[in-house]
Amino acid sequence: MAEVKLTAEVRTVFGKGAARQTRRENKVPAVIYGHGAEPVHVSLPGHELMMALKTQNVLISLDIEGRNELVIPKAVQRDAIKRTLTHVDLLAVKRGEKVTVEVAVISEGDLAPGGNLLENVLNTLSVETEATHIPESVTVSVQGLDAGDAIHAKDITLPEGTTLVTDADAVVIQVVSAQAEEPAADADAEGAEA
Repeated sequence: MAEVKLTAEVRTVFGKGAARQTRRENKVPAVIYGHGAEPVHVSLPGHELMMALKTQNVLISLDIEGRNELVIPKAVQRDAIKRTLTHVDLLAVKRGEKVTVEVAVISEGDLAPGGNLLENVLNTLSVETEATHIPESVTVSVQGLDAGDAIHAKDITLPEGTTLVTDADAVVIQVVSAQAEEPAADADAEGAEA
């Protein structure tokens, strides 16, 4: 996992007006929580933060007035229309510390012939892993699966040092048979009458 370095400025003025002023300066207001410490209010460079957040569960190394802090994003708020970042909650972590995060599930391979459909019941798995070794995704092979087959959370191989938090019996991917629509009998009868 890549570590992104950003410079943060401590915010001393709070409220809606101060947050708007911060956003006008192309910065994003953020709060750092964790380890039983008081929350730290900071502002982060908008573009660099947006680029960093394109990677799910990114590890961010913040330089806060000469002090380094490792954080991961916990909650990201965006403007509904402009899609710009409006606020970010960050969780402080330490090297070697275990964290619980959501990891994307990616399927690969071809289903058995027959026109069956692949249904992703869960798009992510909740896992516990070391903060500095969070996997970007887990890959699941669906090669040769047929209608009625399913892959459960416990069937997925996780990277070393990662443990499953999601219920082990939860269905992640299932294969359903494609159902062809039958022509309506009424339509045939109406056509014959005409």
